[in-house]
Amino acid sequence: MSMISDNLSKVKAQIDAACEEFARSPHAVQLLAVSKTFPAQAVREAYAAGQRAFGENYIQEGVEKTLALADLPGIEWHMIGPIQSNKTRLVAEYFQWVHSVDRLKIAQRLSEQRPAHLPPLQVCLQVNIDGGANKSGCRPQEALQLACEMAGLPRLQLRGLMVIPESAPDFIASCAAFMPAKILFDQINQAVGGMDTLSMGMSADLRAAVKAGSTMVRVGTAIFGSRG
Repeated sequence: MSMISDNLSKVKAQIDAACEEFARSPHAVQLLAVSKTFPAQAVREAYAAGQRAFGENYIQEGVEKTLALADLPGIEWHMIGPIQSNKTRLVAEYFQWVHSVDRLKIAQRLSEQRPAHLPPLQVCLQVNIDGGANKSGCRPQEALQLACEMAGLPRLQLRGLMVIPESAPDFIASCAAFMPAKILFDQINQAVGGMDTLSMGMSADLRAAVKAGSTMVRVGTAIFGSRG
């Protein structure tokens, strides 16, 4: 068993344990393997171990990997980093998911540039849930209107929210940091409908994120190792 395969098994076991601890369905939380800065071969190893969904922060790097790994059936690419308006076409053409939409302009461009032969782009609205300085995401009070506008765009499918709270010192504080996102998700879903994805939680706060209602955790170094 390779290091990546072994690490994947450990992370999945952590997710399963958290789901059991907090009375979540064992299939309620999806693992997104964050492969930014790691080579295509590392993604290929994770794929061989059964992982299918991979997250990239940098558009050009992500596009290069999608091309290098185009022979892998069923692989799913998620853009989780910031998107400049002049790069939306690449995202619309090469990714299946986008977690980091935080402006209507970006959503509109993604919708307009999504190729007609591809399924609708699956998108999450990124919310700066705790108002952290220099963080991407719309303000929580803007999220409902923006979600309604995004839900009406023809080549997008609004799946939910993505948040990255400030790191917390312990489990209880982490849970408290995540709860506003779950409350906001439920409020928006009641108004918009059809949302099934709350993308939140990483290696250090995975357990708290599962307790708070995350449906997708984003894990990188715990799978692929330390970044250089």
